[in-house]
Amino acid sequence: MQKTVLITGADGQLGESLQRIINEHPIKEYTFHFTDKSTFDITSDKAYTAYPSTEKLFAIINCAAYTQVDKAEDDKETAHLLNATAVEKLTHWAKREGAYLFHVSTDYVFDGKGHTPYTEASETNPKSIYGITKRAGEEVVLNYNKGCVIRTSWLYAATGNNFVKTMLRLGKERSSVSVVDDQVGSPTCAKDLAMALLDLLTQTQHLPLPTTFHFSNEGVCSWYDFAHSIMRIGQIGCQVKPIPSEEFPTKAPRPAYSVMSKRKIRTYLKKTIPHWQESLQETIKQLKKE
Repeated sequence: MQKTVLITGADGQLGESLQRIINEHPIKEYTFHFTDKSTFDITSDKAYTAYPSTEKLFAIINCAAYTQVDKAEDDKETAHLLNATAVEKLTHWAKREGAYLFHVSTDYVFDGKGHTPYTEASETNPKSIYGITKRAGEEVVLNYNKGCVIRTSWLYAATGNNFVKTMLRLGKERSSVSVVDDQVGSPTCAKDLAMALLDLLTQTQHLPLPTTFHFSNEGVCSWYDFAHSIMRIGQIGCQVKPIPSEEFPTKAPRPAYSVMSKRKIRTYLKKTIPHWQESLQETIKQLKKE
Protein backbone atom coordinates (compact mmCIF):
# COMPACT_ATOMS: atom_id res chain seq x y z
CA MET A 1 0.00 0.00 0.00
CA GLN A 2 1.31 3.44 -0.98
CA LYS A 3 2.23 5.88 1.78
CA THR A 4 1.10 9.44 1.02
CA VAL A 5 3.46 12.29 1.88
CA LEU A 6 2.47 15.96 1.64
CA ILE A 7 5.29 18.47 1.08
CA THR A 8 4.59 22.15 1.75
CA GLY A 9 6.62 25.04 0.39
CA ALA A 10 7.40 23.11 -2.77
CA ASP A 11 8.25 26.30 -4.67
CA GLY A 12 11.20 27.09 -2.39
CA GLN A 13 14.82 25.97 -2.62
CA LEU A 14 14.35 22.89 -0.44
CA GLY A 15 10.96 21.98 -1.91
CA GLU A 16 12.31 22.16 -5.45
CA SER A 17 15.32 20.05 -4.46
CA LEU A 18 12.99 17.41 -3.03
CA GLN A 19 10.96 17.41 -6.24
CA ARG A 20 14.04 17.01 -8.39
CA ILE A 21 15.40 14.10 -6.36
CA ILE A 22 12.05 12.27 -6.24
CA ASN A 23 11.43 12.79 -9.96
CA GLU A 24 14.85 11.40 -10.80
CA HIS A 25 14.80 8.61 -8.21
CA PRO A 26 11.22 7.67 -7.23
CA ILE A 27 10.92 5.98 -3.83
CA LYS A 28 8.81 2.82 -3.92
CA GLU A 29 5.87 2.69 -1.52
CA TYR A 30 5.61 6.51 -1.34
CA THR A 31 3.35 8.93 -3.20
CA PHE A 32 4.40 12.57 -2.88
CA HIS A 33 2.08 15.56 -3.16
CA PHE A 34 3.99 18.82 -3.66
CA THR A 35 2.11 21.97 -2.63
CA ASP A 36 2.77 25.70 -2.41
CA LYS A 37 0.70 28.61 -1.13
CA SER A 38 -1.55 28.57 -4.20
CA THR A 39 -2.46 24.88 -3.81
CA PHE A 40 -2.27 24.42 -0.03
CA ASP A 41 -2.08 27.53 2.13
CA ILE A 42 -0.87 26.29 5.52
CA THR A 43 -2.18 29.46 7.20
CA SER A 44 -5.77 28.83 6.08
CA ASP A 45 -8.22 26.55 7.89
CA LYS A 46 -9.96 25.94 4.56
CA ALA A 47 -6.88 24.17 3.19
CA TYR A 48 -7.16 21.45 5.81
CA THR A 49 -10.92 20.94 5.53
CA ALA A 50 -10.74 20.89 1.73
CA TYR A 51 -8.00 18.24 1.61
CA PRO A 52 -9.48 14.95 0.30
CA SER A 53 -10.46 12.76 3.25
CA THR A 54 -9.70 9.68 1.15
CA GLU A 55 -6.02 10.67 1.15
CA LYS A 56 -4.77 9.16 4.40
CA LEU A 57 -1.51 10.93 5.17
CA PHE A 58 1.58 9.03 6.26
CA ALA A 59 3.76 12.11 6.70
CA ILE A 60 4.05 15.86 6.16
CA ILE A 61 7.35 17.57 5.33
CA ASN A 62 6.99 21.27 6.09
CA CYS A 63 9.36 23.36 3.97
CA ALA A 64 7.17 26.46 4.06
CA ALA A 65 8.40 29.39 6.14
CA TYR A 66 8.80 33.14 6.40
CA THR A 67 12.56 33.48 5.81
CA GLN A 68 13.11 37.20 5.19
CA VAL A 69 15.15 37.76 8.31
CA ASP A 70 15.41 41.55 8.25
CA LYS A 71 11.91 42.16 6.95
CA ALA A 72 10.52 40.06 9.81
CA GLU A 73 11.62 42.73 12.30
CA ASP A 74 8.92 45.05 10.88
CA ASP A 75 6.51 42.32 9.79
CA LYS A 76 6.16 40.37 13.02
CA GLU A 77 2.55 39.33 12.43
CA THR A 78 3.23 37.66 9.08
CA ALA A 79 6.41 35.99 10.35
CA HIS A 80 4.52 34.61 13.38
CA LEU A 81 1.60 33.52 11.20
CA LEU A 82 3.79 31.44 8.89
CA ASN A 83 6.46 30.22 11.31
CA ALA A 84 4.33 29.54 14.39
CA THR A 85 0.54 29.75 13.94
CA ALA A 86 0.53 27.81 10.66
CA VAL A 87 2.86 25.20 12.16
CA GLU A 88 0.38 24.76 15.00
CA LYS A 89 -2.38 24.17 12.43
CA LEU A 90 -0.18 21.65 10.60
CA THR A 91 0.59 19.85 13.85
CA HIS A 92 -3.08 19.58 14.84
CA TRP A 93 -3.83 18.21 11.36
CA ALA A 94 -0.97 15.70 11.59
CA LYS A 95 -2.37 14.52 14.94
CA ARG A 96 -5.84 13.99 13.44
CA GLU A 97 -4.31 12.07 10.54
CA GLY A 98 -1.85 10.16 12.71
CA ALA A 99 0.86 11.40 10.34
CA TYR A 100 4.54 12.04 10.98
CA LEU A 101 5.50 15.72 10.83
CA PHE A 102 8.97 16.78 9.67
CA HIS A 103 9.52 20.48 10.25
CA VAL A 104 12.52 22.41 8.93
CA SER A 105 13.95 25.01 11.30
CA THR A 106 17.05 27.17 11.64
CA ASP A 107 20.31 27.96 13.43
CA TYR A 108 18.74 31.34 14.32
CA VAL A 109 17.11 29.70 17.35
CA PHE A 110 20.55 30.08 18.99
CA ASP A 111 22.03 33.40 20.13
CA GLY A 112 25.38 32.79 18.44
CA LYS A 113 27.41 33.33 21.61
CA GLY A 114 28.72 29.76 21.70
CA HIS A 115 32.22 28.62 20.79
CA THR A 116 31.66 24.90 20.25
CA PRO A 117 29.12 23.24 17.91
CA TYR A 118 25.55 23.44 19.21
CA THR A 119 23.96 20.07 19.89
CA GLU A 120 20.24 19.35 19.75
CA ALA A 121 20.22 19.65 23.55
CA SER A 122 21.86 23.09 23.59
CA GLU A 123 19.80 25.91 25.08
CA THR A 124 17.95 28.03 22.53
CA ASN A 125 17.94 31.82 22.85
CA PRO A 126 16.83 33.48 19.59
CA LYS A 127 17.63 37.18 19.19
CA SER A 128 15.63 38.04 16.06
CA ILE A 129 11.92 37.96 15.26
CA TYR A 130 12.69 35.30 12.65
CA GLY A 131 14.47 33.14 15.22
CA ILE A 132 11.80 33.70 17.87
CA THR A 133 8.97 32.69 15.53
CA LYS A 134 10.87 29.65 14.27
CA ARG A 135 11.51 28.52 17.83
CA ALA A 136 7.80 28.89 18.59
CA GLY A 137 7.07 26.56 15.68
CA GLU A 138 9.61 24.05 16.94
CA GLU A 139 8.01 23.90 20.36
CA VAL A 140 4.62 23.01 18.88
CA VAL A 141 6.07 20.21 16.73
CA LEU A 142 8.07 18.77 19.62
CA ASN A 143 4.91 18.47 21.70
CA TYR A 144 3.60 15.95 19.15
CA ASN A 145 4.70 12.34 19.55
CA LYS A 146 5.33 11.98 15.81
CA GLY A 147 7.07 15.34 15.43
CA CYS A 148 10.60 15.83 14.12
CA VAL A 149 12.45 19.16 13.86
CA ILE A 150 15.40 19.46 11.49
CA ARG A 151 17.52 22.58 12.00
CA THR A 152 19.71 23.79 9.18
CA SER A 153 21.87 26.80 8.31
CA TRP A 154 23.06 28.95 5.40
CA LEU A 155 20.85 27.15 2.88
CA TYR A 156 21.48 27.50 -0.86
CA ALA A 157 20.59 25.73 -4.10
CA ALA A 158 20.90 26.08 -7.85
CA THR A 159 17.38 27.55 -7.80
CA GLY A 160 15.86 30.47 -5.92
CA ASN A 161 17.55 33.46 -4.32
CA ASN A 162 20.52 32.72 -2.08
CA PHE A 163 24.03 33.82 -1.11
CA VAL A 164 25.78 31.67 -3.72
CA LYS A 165 23.80 33.04 -6.65
CA THR A 166 24.10 36.60 -5.32
CA MET A 167 27.90 36.32 -5.06
CA LEU A 168 28.17 34.84 -8.55
CA ARG A 169 26.11 37.71 -9.94
CA LEU A 170 27.99 40.42 -8.04
CA GLY A 171 31.29 38.82 -8.98
CA LYS A 172 30.50 39.34 -12.65
CA GLU A 173 29.30 42.91 -12.09
CA ARG A 174 32.02 44.22 -9.77
CA SER A 175 35.77 44.11 -9.33
CA SER A 176 35.43 43.57 -5.57
CA VAL A 177 32.85 42.74 -2.88
CA SER A 178 33.03 43.16 0.88
CA VAL A 179 31.80 40.28 3.06
CA VAL A 180 31.73 39.87 6.85
CA ASP A 181 34.42 37.62 8.29
CA ASP A 182 33.28 37.45 11.93
CA GLN A 183 30.13 35.37 11.48
CA VAL A 184 30.93 31.66 11.42
CA GLY A 185 28.75 28.70 10.47
CA SER A 186 28.27 25.89 7.98
CA PRO A 187 26.70 26.25 4.51
CA THR A 188 24.03 23.75 3.54
CA CYS A 189 23.31 22.54 0.03
CA ALA A 190 19.52 22.10 -0.31
CA LYS A 191 20.04 18.89 -2.27
CA ASP A 192 21.97 17.31 0.63
CA LEU A 193 19.32 18.42 3.15
CA ALA A 194 16.56 17.05 0.90
CA MET A 195 18.28 13.66 0.74
CA ALA A 196 18.64 13.62 4.53
CA LEU A 197 14.94 14.41 4.96
CA LEU A 198 14.00 11.54 2.66
CA ASP A 199 16.31 9.22 4.57
CA LEU A 200 14.61 10.22 7.84
CA LEU A 201 11.21 9.68 6.23
CA THR A 202 12.06 6.12 5.27
CA GLN A 203 13.43 5.36 8.76
CA THR A 204 10.56 6.66 10.89
CA GLN A 205 10.25 3.39 12.78
CA HIS A 206 13.80 3.84 14.14
CA LEU A 207 13.54 7.50 15.19
CA PRO A 208 13.13 8.44 18.88
CA LEU A 209 10.18 10.76 18.24
CA PRO A 210 9.52 13.51 19.08
CA THR A 211 13.05 14.66 18.40
CA THR A 212 15.35 17.27 16.88
CA PHE A 213 18.18 16.80 14.38
CA HIS A 214 20.80 19.20 13.11
CA PHE A 215 21.83 19.09 9.47
CA SER A 216 24.28 21.18 7.48
CA ASN A 217 27.24 20.27 5.34
CA GLU A 218 30.44 19.34 7.15
CA GLY A 219 33.11 21.95 7.74
CA VAL A 220 33.12 25.47 9.16
CA CYS A 221 33.69 28.84 7.52
CA SER A 222 32.91 32.54 7.73
CA TRP A 223 30.74 34.29 5.17
CA TYR A 224 33.99 35.74 3.81
CA ASP A 225 35.47 32.24 3.39
CA PHE A 226 32.25 31.11 1.73
CA ALA A 227 32.26 34.03 -0.71
CA HIS A 228 35.96 33.54 -1.48
CA SER A 229 35.33 29.87 -2.37
CA ILE A 230 32.34 30.81 -4.54
CA MET A 231 34.53 33.15 -6.61
CA ARG A 232 37.36 30.61 -6.82
CA ILE A 233 35.17 27.68 -7.85
CA GLY A 234 33.17 29.90 -10.19
CA GLN A 235 36.45 31.10 -11.74
CA ILE A 236 35.48 34.73 -11.25
CA GLY A 237 38.22 37.32 -10.80
CA CYS A 238 36.33 39.41 -8.27
CA GLN A 239 38.26 40.27 -5.10
CA VAL A 240 36.55 39.43 -1.81
CA LYS A 241 37.39 41.84 1.00
CA PRO A 242 36.84 40.84 4.65
CA ILE A 243 34.97 43.30 6.88
CA PRO A 244 33.62 43.19 10.46
CA SER A 245 29.87 42.96 11.02
CA GLU A 246 29.66 46.54 12.29
CA GLU A 247 30.58 47.71 8.79
CA PHE A 248 27.60 45.81 7.36
CA PRO A 249 24.73 46.59 9.75
CA THR A 250 21.49 44.62 9.41
CA LYS A 251 18.08 45.19 10.97
CA ALA A 252 17.99 41.73 12.54
CA PRO A 253 20.96 40.47 14.59
CA ARG A 254 22.86 37.54 13.11
CA PRO A 255 24.40 34.73 15.20
CA ALA A 256 28.18 35.27 15.33
CA TYR A 257 28.66 31.52 15.76
CA SER A 258 26.07 29.05 14.47
CA VAL A 259 28.00 25.83 13.90
CA MET A 260 25.83 22.83 14.72
CA SER A 261 26.90 19.30 15.61
CA LYS A 262 25.69 16.65 13.12
CA ARG A 263 26.74 13.68 15.23
CA LYS A 264 23.16 12.68 16.06
CA ILE A 265 21.88 12.58 12.46
CA ARG A 266 25.03 10.80 11.26
CA THR A 267 24.42 8.14 13.93
CA TYR A 268 20.78 7.54 12.96
CA LEU A 269 21.25 7.66 9.19
CA LYS A 270 24.61 5.87 9.23
CA LYS A 271 25.77 8.10 6.38
CA THR A 272 28.56 10.57 5.86
CA ILE A 273 27.67 14.20 5.12
CA PRO A 274 29.53 15.95 2.26
CA HIS A 275 31.91 18.80 3.07
CA TRP A 276 30.50 22.22 2.17
CA GLN A 277 33.19 22.88 -0.45
CA GLU A 278 32.41 19.61 -2.21
CA SER A 279 28.68 20.38 -2.43
CA LEU A 280 29.35 24.00 -3.42
CA GLN A 281 31.48 22.79 -6.31
CA GLU A 282 28.68 20.51 -7.53
CA THR A 283 26.10 23.30 -7.29
CA ILE A 284 28.21 25.81 -9.23
CA LYS A 285 28.90 23.14 -11.83
CA GLN A 286 25.13 22.62 -12.17
CA LEU A 287 24.52 26.37 -12.49
CA LYS A 288 27.05 26.61 -15.31
CA LYS A 289 25.22 23.87 -17.20
CA GLU A 290 21.90 25.65 -16.82
